Amino acid sequence: MCGRSSPGCRRCICNAPNRAWRRWRAAGNDTKSGGPVTEIQLNKVKKAYGDVEVIHGIDLHVQSGQFVVFVGPSGCGKSTLLRIIAGLEPVTGGDVVIDGDVVNAVPASERGLAMVFQSYALYPHMTVYKNMAFGLENSNMPRAEIENRVHEAAKLLQIDPYLQRRPKALSGGQRQRVAIGRAIVRDPKAFLFDEPLSNLDAELRVTMRKELAALHAKLGGTMIYVTHDQVEAMTLANTIVVLNAGRVEQAGSPLELYNTPKNTFVAGFIGSPRMNLMEAVAQAGEDGGVVLLAGSQRISLPPIEGVEPGDGVTFGIRPEHMDIVDEGDADISAPVDLTEQLGGETYLFCTPEGLPQITVHQLGQFPVGRGEMVHLRFRREVLHVFDAEGKVIVNGIDADGGAAG
Repeated sequence: MCGRSSPGCRRCICNAPNRAWRRWRAAGNDTKSGGPVTEIQLNKVKKAYGDVEVIHGIDLHVQSGQFVVFVGPSGCGKSTLLRIIAGLEPVTGGDVVIDGDVVNAVPASERGLAMVFQSYALYPHMTVYKNMAFGLENSNMPRAEIENRVHEAAKLLQIDPYLQRRPKALSGGQRQRVAIGRAIVRDPKAFLFDEPLSNLDAELRVTMRKELAALHAKLGGTMIYVTHDQVEAMTLANTIVVLNAGRVEQAGSPLELYNTPKNTFVAGFIGSPRMNLMEAVAQAGEDGGVVLLAGSQRISLPPIEGVEPGDGVTFGIRPEHMDIVDEGDADISAPVDLTEQLGGETYLFCTPEGLPQITVHQLGQFPVGRGEMVHLRFRREVLHVFDAEGKVIVNGIDADGGAAG
């Protein structure tokens, strides 16, 4: 259910007869060899509510078979963008293109897509079987084909023992599997997921995350997934699209975004714990190098192309890219505010003089008490420097001041 329709609505993306899909199959396409071949493109897509523009001319190409994750903070436009692709929201400008066809005027029921919602949207008075079969029955599909599809999907999702139960007799994870199964039985051209795991507890989220990754490997179809949880994004996606205030900040593979963020927003958003970001002023150093003056700390670096004395910069270092060293070899020293001992790893939270609190990650058990000083050295090859506007200058510095790697 789209949230604006009654349970009996036959125009909604959940339940409507899928004429677009039948035309797609009639054209000779096959889903038995790795899933449907579906490409989705957004060309200068805009969305406004009255005078307020919330999506600002987004260009995006989702290639066939990809698992693409839209990630960003609350209010960034990720769910709105997903609903635009689904056909549940009209565009204000630009085009939505599915397999080469502009579908701006095509209703949700005819786009050949299946959507899985955060709220499960199951019919409480129907059994699991009826919930999964309902949309197919509305399309007048033969009963034998309906039974085959429902049982195949239930077996794939390991909910076949629960087909005669009603939703109230299921756990949260089982209900979400039913919602996913209802999408699978439609044999959609692409799957759209709108924060499907956000209602689950932490342990079940991890389990369902693995199951979704396995499901994509088995089905091979195009999937677009919305979440505010960057851990979900990193673990599920082939491509992550980071959104902020209705704009794409960066799109790429998880490790591309992790290792080479284009700006401070992506650097601070991708990664858990987040990258440590500190403001500094560049000064001339010895042998043509650069000294970053951050609070009362001085970090000596090789020359960096694009950084001149007097420039304001932001430098970033991830928690695992700092080494605890002797004081004479350190870039900064800081007292420990808090230690988190997790057995196999340790997190130190420290506040250098004149700087915000930073996070340090150490493998294994590192006993250190509150108030003790630690001396930290930044690994130059993974040190990030951004200009005053937050745009990247360099992701990693080699011994000569060029970009590392």
